[in-house]
Amino acid sequence: MQQLGFGQPLGTIAQTAFIVPDLTAAIARWSADMRAGPFFVLPHLLAPGQTYRGLESRADVTLAMGFAGHMMIELIQPLDSHPSVYQETIRLRGHGFHHFGIAVEDVDAASADYQARGYHEAYRAAVPTGGEVVYLDNGDGAATGFVELLPVNPAMDATFTRFWEASRDWDGSDPARPFA
Repeated sequence: MQQLGFGQPLGTIAQTAFIVPDLTAAIARWSADMRAGPFFVLPHLLAPGQTYRGLESRADVTLAMGFAGHMMIELIQPLDSHPSVYQETIRLRGHGFHHFGIAVEDVDAASADYQARGYHEAYRAAVPTGGEVVYLDNGDGAATGFVELLPVNPAMDATFTRFWEASRDWDGSDPARPFA
């Protein structure tokens, strides 16, 4: 099985994501209490062409990604109340766990495979490292968590590997850093 530059095997869980009400406070907590980080912040990810449950979506979020060992932790702060997989989860059960991210070479093929097993696409959006992510729902995604398909490409692997390398021997200083 191919391994990504940050140590996770392709096709397995590479990311665990949480919805937070305050990204700055969440980064401080995850850094101090879980020794995760540093976190790389991507402000206002309002991707054009995103869809939520088959309709155009205008959800705006700020997110941060950091590592705890080889596991990427994603913290997501919704910035508006537009319909989204984020607001859906908050309405149902509040902030907290949101999804597991699975790193795949072909998002569309993996989505078709999940759909053949009873999942359906809840959300799709372009990402800065290239390609699109797809969130899948097996009927209770907002209640138990979604599955996100992460597009593996050279830019994604290099970016996430850079974040992981920053976490190795990290001394806890400068816990919030720019994404780029």
